[in-house]
Amino acid sequence: MTAEGDLATLLASLSATARDERYVYVTVSHEDAETIGAAASIVEDEGTTLVIPQAEADALGLGYDYVAGWITLEVYSALSAVGLTAVVSSALAEAGISCNILAGFHHDHLLVPEDRLDAALEVLAGLSG
Repeated sequence: MTAEGDLATLLASLSATARDERYVYVTVSHEDAETIGAAASIVEDEGTTLVIPQAEADALGLGYDYVAGWITLEVYSALSAVGLTAVVSSALAEAGISCNILAGFHHDHLLVPEDRLDAALEVLAGLSG
């Protein structure tokens, strides 16, 4: 399947699904990051930021202050596509929902406050078609 770059086409076929688990952001040393399985990671000068299931962070005794629901945009968007994340983040911002976006090769992923997950899914449903 070829990645889509046209914004109108992306929005027309946009659907979103939520993972069952709740996720948190933690920061650990670069060395510790190698021993923790993460759903996503970002290496920064100060340490490595990991996005991991909340249950795993609790089991490891790692501190966090943001609990998120994970939404996957089920449209194969090209990494060079212009406007999709802007439209999505703007719509969520208008609804008062914060959003952290992670781009994967095949899909974009949104981390939103866990208590606003259902509202975020409703907003996203309104963008398609």
